[in-house]
Amino acid sequence: MSKESAELEVVRYDKSTGLVPVVVQDVTSGEVLMLAYANREALKRTLGTGQAWFWSRSRQDYWRKGATSGNVQRVAEVRVDCDGDTVLYLVEPAGPACHTGELTCFYRAVKHGDDKQSLESHPSAEQFVEATVLAENQTGKTSALEPSDIDWRHPQEDFASLLGLWNVIADRYVNRPQGSYTTYLFEHGVDKIAKKVGEEAAEVVIAAKNAAAADEPGHVELAKESADLLYHLFALWRECKISPDMVFEVLRERAK
Repeated sequence: MSKESAELEVVRYDKSTGLVPVVVQDVTSGEVLMLAYANREALKRTLGTGQAWFWSRSRQDYWRKGATSGNVQRVAEVRVDCDGDTVLYLVEPAGPACHTGELTCFYRAVKHGDDKQSLESHPSAEQFVEATVLAENQTGKTSALEPSDIDWRHPQEDFASLLGLWNVIADRYVNRPQGSYTTYLFEHGVDKIAKKVGEEAAEVVIAAKNAAAADEPGHVELAKESADLLYHLFALWRECKISPDMVFEVLRERAK
């Protein structure tokens, strides 16, 4: 019997489904990231590859976390509870665990009060902007902008658009469909992508000067060039194996 097979003998799978629940926890922070399910083969793949594998009950197929998004989870250790009917993956995540872009799937808290229960989310995109967008006052000190000063009209939709863009770019990085411009960028590597970021940044500067000269609010040219810059910047992040959350973490630290 192989070492992997021997380790799996202690796991008690559900008799009707052959599955066992898997709790995924960040090995560094201790935060619980997600809950999924695995069968014996998924656990063997996890132990064999060092990456988190699961069994999808909806698709009836195996799936590896981060296969399309790039948010892989390197498994530092696999544990089993005292009864053997629950597995714990201690992981080093490369990005958000939740498909919504949240670090953890457990980002909502159940609040009790006035005989009612409500779900309170961790900071949303709107709250994130309110907390991290800073303005210099006349004394040189930084102060948070008031929510009324921030022109972010559809925070959830806008943040979802950014997440959608990141997911498309991450998928192109893995699958490389022919004819895709994003595939072209990844095939030419960091030098090509970085050059494009520089070119798009220059276009943003030019558009900004044109907008200032025209004195027009909501200058369309600047908005379009900024969107191009964001796209190429995301591609550069993915090529260099960093996630948006790593950048957000820097912003959160600077906002303190």
